[in-house]
Amino acid sequence: MKTSTEKVGRNAPCPCGSGRKYKKCCLGKNNGDPPDLAETYLRKYGIRLKKSNDIEAIARAGRLVLDTLDRVESLIAPGLVTDDINTLVHEYTINNGAVPAPLNYRGFPKSVCVSVNEVICHGIPGNRTLSDGDIVNVDVTSILDGYYADANKTFFVGNPGPDARKIVRIAGECLRRGMSAVKPGNTLGDIGWNIQSYAEAQGCSVVREFVGHGVGFDFHEVPQVPHFGRQGTGIALVPGMVFTIEPMINLGQKELKVLDDQWTAVTRDGSLSAQFEQTILVTETGCQSLTPYDL
Repeated sequence: MKTSTEKVGRNAPCPCGSGRKYKKCCLGKNNGDPPDLAETYLRKYGIRLKKSNDIEAIARAGRLVLDTLDRVESLIAPGLVTDDINTLVHEYTINNGAVPAPLNYRGFPKSVCVSVNEVICHGIPGNRTLSDGDIVNVDVTSILDGYYADANKTFFVGNPGPDARKIVRIAGECLRRGMSAVKPGNTLGDIGWNIQSYAEAQGCSVVREFVGHGVGFDFHEVPQVPHFGRQGTGIALVPGMVFTIEPMINLGQKELKVLDDQWTAVTRDGSLSAQFEQTILVTETGCQSLTPYDL
């Protein structure tokens, strides 16, 4: 893989964000001297492309995130209190030399987000007890050696009903379809269109208020990665970009409300909501998940 400091090739996506090849866009305007891609994306968008050593470090943090989610999955059962998930995530993260990124982030009081049934995201672990048939999303972000990785999964609790199976299946497929749009020359809008067009064709809706985001050097970086949109719009994807794709899919309508705790977002109509998330690297030929799991 080329590092982000190498010059733009003639057939690479033009760093101006047009989506066209460099040779057919800005090559002539620069008198044949291609610009530095990392400098261009930092100056134009504030996006910090990742080099090989950064990518390796984010992947190490990603392996810890996945190990943590595996441990959570082994614990999920009717009768489990959501704060017990927080205890597991907090202790396992600290014991592995890392820091749970959510803890005290903008005042968030816990080390993990746990979102049950109608909770879309940012559920605060507490005394809620999981019941048979519930779905529960667990969102883990770990800081290891100064680098961030972010992933989440939605789990079944006991024996899920047909609605639970449907929304979890569709949310997982939405992430897979979003990832399939990631390659140099495509745009952020292509990711969102792939997700939105599939979810809505299944009779579900896509949450608008919360989106994916750049990650690696910080918890939330640019760009924002909407899970809805139009093909060919938005910033062109280039190698070295690292961001999350984390579609929040509702079984009912897309509207939400935030509870009095100022964090917990729930579906306004009380319908089920599910989500899956991975940290994604744009490579020379496509994409690589830095928090890979099967969908």
